[in-house]
Amino acid sequence: MRENKMILSVILTVVFCAGQAYAQEEAAQIVQQNQTTGSMPVGFGATFIDGETFYLVNIAPEVSFGNIGIGLDLNLRFSTSGKLRTNDFVKLEDYLRVIRFIRWAHKGDPFYTRVGQLDYSLLGHGSIIYNYRNSASYDLRRTGIELDLNFEKFGFESMYSNIAGKGLLGVRPYVKPLKFTSWEKVPVINNFEIGMTYARDLNDQADITSADSSNKGLSIIGFDIGLPIISYSKIKSTLYFDYAKIVNYGHGSSVGIDLFFSGLDLVELRGKYELRFNGDRYLPAYFNALYEYDRYDLSINRSKSDTLKNITSNRGYYGELLISVLNTFHIIAGYQAPFDIKNEGILHAELQLPAVADFVLRGAYDKTRIGKVFKFDNYTILSAEIGYKVAPFLMISTLYQRTFSNRNPDGTIRSDGTFVKQDRVEPKVSLLFEF
Repeated sequence: MRENKMILSVILTVVFCAGQAYAQEEAAQIVQQNQTTGSMPVGFGATFIDGETFYLVNIAPEVSFGNIGIGLDLNLRFSTSGKLRTNDFVKLEDYLRVIRFIRWAHKGDPFYTRVGQLDYSLLGHGSIIYNYRNSASYDLRRTGIELDLNFEKFGFESMYSNIAGKGLLGVRPYVKPLKFTSWEKVPVINNFEIGMTYARDLNDQADITSADSSNKGLSIIGFDIGLPIISYSKIKSTLYFDYAKIVNYGHGSSVGIDLFFSGLDLVELRGKYELRFNGDRYLPAYFNALYEYDRYDLSINRSKSDTLKNITSNRGYYGELLISVLNTFHIIAGYQAPFDIKNEGILHAELQLPAVADFVLRGAYDKTRIGKVFKFDNYTILSAEIGYKVAPFLMISTLYQRTFSNRNPDGTIRSDGTFVKQDRVEPKVSLLFEF
């Protein structure tokens, strides 16, 4: 079939590249030096929320000492009469979210943890938790945690989205069984991996349907296997198979290949392509970037899980690509959709550019239930910032963000369950202190 031929062609391309990479394989390993870096942007500007003007003071220090990384994000918004916007400080989690994150090391290291804002959390190959964000907008920010341990022969990945309340829990233990046998020293194949995933949304509104309104949580379980077909420093690729089951609903599976390639330390490419075989009442990557929006619809008193009853079995695809040039220019894009069902695509795109001639540009775009890719609705998060560094320590910029909120100006939940558009335009003057 066409899809199978596509995967075969990708595999053949990867194998060919491996031969090229093998000739360039270096005997010595690159030693990464620990560096101490940091910055403390202080921004002043204005923001417009629900037609009301607020003056903004933003303090966002971020620093890294070797493996330790710390980031804060304190937004103080004052009305034109000088009153602080109290909607930003309603619950305990509102105070905790001032800590954007605290981390140790990076994902894939022997010990990795991050506390605070979770940006695009992923477990395994992403069949259950894919690019999940616990802080999709400022008013919906949460404090979560990621914790991974890698003992080389076995380990686990884990995350929890909201340490101040009921949130999304995910755990994935894994083992490399051949590491315990005489095959331990066989290159590539000794990294054959088997993993299992358990994810549960503990929120009371996670599974309210027309058939059941008992306010219970929702769970998804799964397992996966991965076989690295190429494992060199310059190029790596893994074939994998995933299976997932939404408890009390449907199940699905996927088979795919991923790829990492580094050319002369100038260009880095990461990509994956997979076929998905979805059963009735099943959605892959159920916990995605906009799940915090989709979890519950107050206007009809229904959860996202209520939509599963209308889903019939289908086949789909998912593709992802990351291009990085000199580790400064990044383009990230991922798209998934069924072959034969319209308006169910999920897109994540991100642009990260270095400062060019003192101009700074960055942006991100997330959307689910895609009919028209660039139609902004309550399934959309769009943000962009353009700035100019007039001096090494001073930047003038404009931040634009469009989100949708289900809160009234006084912080209460809207009784009709609708989302109100929030366009935020923040002209800022930032003082950048490097140390």
